[in-house]
Amino acid sequence: MLKDFISPFDATVVKILQDSGADIIGKTNCDEFGMGSLNIHSTHGPVKNPVGLYQVNGLVEERSAGGSSGGSAAAVAAGICKAALGTDTGGSVRLPASYCGIVGLKPSYGLVSRWGVISYADSLDCVGVLATDVQTTKQVFDQIALYDELDPTSAPNEIRAKAFKHIEERTVHKEGAVGILKGLRVGIPQEYFPSEMSPSIIQHVRRVISKLKEHGAEVISVSLPSTSYALSSYYVLATAEASSNLARYDGVQYGSYVKPPPGTELTKTSKIYAHTRTTNFGKEVQKRILLGTYALSAEYAQRIRQLICDDFNGVFAIPNYFSDLIERQQELNGQCVDVLIHPSAIRTAPLLSEAKTTGPNLDTYLQDVLTVPASLSGLPALSIPVNIDNDEHTKLQNEIRWPIGISIVGQWGTDQLVLSVGAAMEALQH
Repeated sequence: MLKDFISPFDATVVKILQDSGADIIGKTNCDEFGMGSLNIHSTHGPVKNPVGLYQVNGLVEERSAGGSSGGSAAAVAAGICKAALGTDTGGSVRLPASYCGIVGLKPSYGLVSRWGVISYADSLDCVGVLATDVQTTKQVFDQIALYDELDPTSAPNEIRAKAFKHIEERTVHKEGAVGILKGLRVGIPQEYFPSEMSPSIIQHVRRVISKLKEHGAEVISVSLPSTSYALSSYYVLATAEASSNLARYDGVQYGSYVKPPPGTELTKTSKIYAHTRTTNFGKEVQKRILLGTYALSAEYAQRIRQLICDDFNGVFAIPNYFSDLIERQQELNGQCVDVLIHPSAIRTAPLLSEAKTTGPNLDTYLQDVLTVPASLSGLPALSIPVNIDNDEHTKLQNEIRWPIGISIVGQWGTDQLVLSVGAAMEALQH
C-alpha cells in the first residue's frame, strides 16, 4: 500500500454526499483490499474496538473492531462521526457494526454505485453504510442509492421501480415506528444458529424475537438448507474474482514498481510482475490470490451459489426482480415471509491479542458464516445492536459488556422495508 496516496478522482458515492452537503472528514483504516474479518491485515496496524478502550472498574480489553471496514465502524462507535462508508463483500460492514455496537447496512447488490471502489470480487462487492442509528443510516442510503451509468453493475431504474412498488404500501405505516410489525411475517432460519455460536448471543436474540411477537409480528421457523455450503462457495468465488481483479497490479500501470534484484532474467515479464506483487501484497492478500488462481474454474461454486439464491427466493413473499427466474421463484415460494432475522455474528468482538498471537486460522474465516449467504444472493442486510444494558445477565462486575448485533435480511430491492423493520426493532429496545 502506498502511504499518503491521493486518489485522482472521487468515487460516485463520495461525490453524491459532498454535493448533498455532507462533510467528508477523512479516510479510515481497513484490511488490505478488504480481505479480512478482524482488521489485522493492514499497513497501518489493527483497528482497536473503541468499546474496550473505555475502562470499566480498571479493566481495559483491546479487541478487534471487525473487518474489513473496521476503521469506519470504530470512527462511528467512538463518536468521531455520525456515519461512515464501508465496503461489504462477505460481511465487511455487518461484522464491524456488530462488534462495535452500531448500525451497518449492506444494500441490495447494484443499488449503490461502486464506481471509484477498488474491486475485490465484482459479483459480491457493495458500498455500505455504518451509522449511529437506523435513521441516520437511512438518510445516507437514500442519498447514494441512485443509478450510475459509470457502474456496469448498477441496477437499471425500471428494475428498481418494480421492487420499490412492491413494498411501498408496506413501508408506509401510521402507528409509529413499531406499527410495521403488525402482521409482519418474520422468518427465523434454523441453519443460522450453528454450534459455534455463543449461548449468550442466542439468549439475546430470543429476547428480541419475543418482543417482535408481542407487537404483532408473526414469527415463522424457515429452512435454508444450502447455508452450510455458503462459506466454502464464497471463498472459492471471491478469491477467484480477486485473482483476476488484482492481476492489474503489475507495477506498470497499477501499483508501485519494485526493481527486481540483480540477476533476474528481465526477458520474462512474469519474473518482474512476481517480484513487484510479492513485495507490495500482504501475506493474506497473497494467500487469497493464490487460492483464487487455483480455483478459477469455479463451476461448482456457482451452482452452490444458485442453490443458496433459490433457498432465499423460496421463502420470501416478494419475488426477486433482479433475477431472471421469477416464474421459478413463484413455484418455490411456499413459506412466504417478509424478512429474515438472525444473529449478525457467532460471537462478540475477538481479542486482538489472540489474533496477533495465533494469526489467521479457520476460526477467523468462520466469522463470516452468517453474513456470506446474503452476499452471495445480493440481498439487503442490516445489522443493528441489541440493547444489553438492561439485561440482568450482563450486569456482572468487572465485565465489559461487548456489543451483540442482530441482522434483518430482505428480498432484493426491499432495502426500505429492511430499514423500517430495523427502526421498529431499534424502538422496541429503548
